[in-house]
Amino acid sequence: MEGEPTRLMIAVNESTIKGYPHPSISSKGALDWTLQKIVRSNTSGFKILFLHVQVPDEDGFDDMDSLYASPEDFKSMKYRDRARGLHLLEYFVNRCHEIGVACEAWIKRGDPKEQICYEVQRVHPDFLVTGSRGLGPFQRVFVGTVSEFCVKHAECPVITIKRSADETPQDPVDD
Repeated sequence: MEGEPTRLMIAVNESTIKGYPHPSISSKGALDWTLQKIVRSNTSGFKILFLHVQVPDEDGFDDMDSLYASPEDFKSMKYRDRARGLHLLEYFVNRCHEIGVACEAWIKRGDPKEQICYEVQRVHPDFLVTGSRGLGPFQRVFVGTVSEFCVKHAECPVITIKRSADETPQDPVDD
């Protein structure tokens, strides 16, 4: 539709090095690249949709060192996790507002690759941008890659942004 802003979704996650609320190197890189190479000075021509998927711990407990003595303890744990995700998204929303780009942000819970593809199907962005750690074939077998899955399964064009060599930590699995 003419006059409608281009809607682009960026999948973001927290830093595995610093944890919440710090964004990962790949997520920051995906946003920076998108703003520099796609949005440029046409801030009114785009709407950025930020999606953060929180991964529940396999056994259902995110914090094994905590004491759970009442139902309220579990409610506070869920609130804490949601608050962490909101603080992460706050970084991205603030960046957009600083330069005048419209945006929305939300959190889902589950397997990131599946949730991202589901949200693409649900909200129909014009394209999806994901960061990529640039893992080698051996590491991909053990760690997996969300961006590779999205390229194959998302129902829209997907752009993956690799980290620059100077941003890659000693262990490339870290982000």
